[in-house]
Amino acid sequence: MSVLQEISSDVRNMKQMENFVLFRRTNEIKEELRRGVRKSYREVIDVSWGDPHRAGVKPLSFVRQVLAACLYSELMDGDKLMVDVKQRAQRLLGTCAGGSVGSYCATAGIPQTLQSVSQYIMRRDGGVPCHPENIYISPGSQWALTNILKVLVNSEASPRTGVLIPVPCHSTTIISLTTLGAVAVPYYLREERGWALEMEELQRALDSAKGVCNPVALYMINPGNPAGYVQSRKSIQEVIRFAAEKKLFLLADEVFQDCVYGKESEFVSYKRALAEIGAPLSDSVELASFHTASKGLMGECGLRTGYVELVNLDPAVMKHINNLFSTNSCPILGQIALDVMVNPPQPGDPSYPLYLKETQHIRASLAQNVRRVEEVINSFPDFSCQPLEGGAFAFPRLFLPPKAIERAKEAGLQPDTFYCLRLLEEAGVLFSPGTEYGQKEGTYHIRFCIMTPSDTMEEILRRLSAFHEQFMKEFS
Repeated sequence: MSVLQEISSDVRNMKQMENFVLFRRTNEIKEELRRGVRKSYREVIDVSWGDPHRAGVKPLSFVRQVLAACLYSELMDGDKLMVDVKQRAQRLLGTCAGGSVGSYCATAGIPQTLQSVSQYIMRRDGGVPCHPENIYISPGSQWALTNILKVLVNSEASPRTGVLIPVPCHSTTIISLTTLGAVAVPYYLREERGWALEMEELQRALDSAKGVCNPVALYMINPGNPAGYVQSRKSIQEVIRFAAEKKLFLLADEVFQDCVYGKESEFVSYKRALAEIGAPLSDSVELASFHTASKGLMGECGLRTGYVELVNLDPAVMKHINNLFSTNSCPILGQIALDVMVNPPQPGDPSYPLYLKETQHIRASLAQNVRRVEEVINSFPDFSCQPLEGGAFAFPRLFLPPKAIERAKEAGLQPDTFYCLRLLEEAGVLFSPGTEYGQKEGTYHIRFCIMTPSDTMEEILRRLSAFHEQFMKEFS
């Protein structure tokens, strides 16, 4: 009997990522360049990931110094490291069994790190209480989200479990839902209004699920990914009231909370907004909020560390969640990075001047990239980029000529995938197609990371501009 026959139908039904053809061709082009094949560019610039370090952003010195000292404690014997680096490393090693980062730790996370995360959340939310026992550190925020979905989704239920998700939405969340046998119920963000979330659209999405599935949760991304919006406090509280009325569990993906740059924008956590509403909702609406060391200014994607905080869950449910999270603990190095993220150097610390300089440089580069991306993209009549307020990506709409759409169909590709493939071939720039994230029928988009050094972004925009002009001439 073939093993394939035994594989879950939910796994078999997973679609291959639209990006696969682009990733495969990228590797081929890199090999061609290595062999000396002549092209109009010398290297591929890959901004298809939300990975700042891959895009050229330098790691923060304090983070790497603390990690290095924890890995090789003899570094603390000399005078090359600042006193506060040594003190932080010694404190963190003291929380590890045997004083080693190679040891196991408690499944929910190192108790002292859980306490640090709890204190960070309280500072962020203006003093709203936060308890370490409601926090679980995990190998990435997506891993934590998938675990919470496992609790919410009943694969044997009829009708199937449904989860409301935004369109556009990060593709891995959709894959997780499909794998678990859930139904993704799309609600569409209003692009022409800056990717606004409208309550009427949430109600429409909920109504559309009748007879198809049983919606149990509402998934939100704030700041947005792939679209660069930031929800207002008013919008968040409207969502909370909607969830309370419809008895939906709230899933708040807040991993880009440190990346807010819109002049009128402010990050407000769902937990804080819930607390500000007050009782009875603040004591009854169930919420899971997610954060990570992979995104934002730290950008330590490879360390695979995040956390989830759970609010207003029944103790009986928490018992099962604890059992689920005990199947896989987060590597200690990642927890060290997380501790540094929630407790960065402060004024007066020896490492603070360099930390401030590096973080200010990243923020200044990001602000400059935002301005240039909006300026260049919107200078083309067949592109439209909504104001970028937060997150790490631009997600402009692309108006493709009918001939280009027809050529894409002939090639067996989605139109925006076809555009991205041609951009990769001819300009050596790797973007992601909007079809990967969901979009309204008949619209096309591209996504690219804007957390890059400013000179890299200028080169990307130069290559994109030259390519786009030729592409539109070819298919006009």
